[in-house]
Amino acid sequence: MPESAVTARPALARPGAAPGDVAAVWSVVTGMYEAYAIGDRAQVDARLDPEATIWDPADENLLLGKPDLDRVRSERPADGPVTRSPRPFDPVVDVFGDTAVLRYWLRVAFEPGPDGAPLRPELIRNTAVLHRDPEGGRWLIVHLHEDVRQAGGVPDTGR
Repeated sequence: MPESAVTARPALARPGAAPGDVAAVWSVVTGMYEAYAIGDRAQVDARLDPEATIWDPADENLLLGKPDLDRVRSERPADGPVTRSPRPFDPVVDVFGDTAVLRYWLRVAFEPGPDGAPLRPELIRNTAVLHRDPEGGRWLIVHLHEDVRQAGGVPDTGR
């Protein structure tokens, strides 16, 4: 998807999704990326069920819970591109009782490379499945599928 096609729109609630649930589900994801942007791993993890499954682009295998996620996190190169601002946009939400399916795009911007040259943003198509905790009523991500559509963090030669 070309960057010029990246446009934000309000959350699209599909049939069965009450506005309050749509807002609550979307705030789980936006809050997760806000926490990621400031390096608050505890707040990122607070939005994930400890047994959540994740299709992460950095691993061919389905991640099974927090131990697998922590392993993938520890394997990320320390000298890789520095994320500046992950921005989720264009949410589409379905709610089926205590289960929600959220589809959205994520645009990840990066700090300039070591030579000062701009780095291309990454565009990721995402699907998240959330479940509402029956005791506390809060939504948690139980599955996340990330699909990189434009690799980022490399020199941006299109400018």
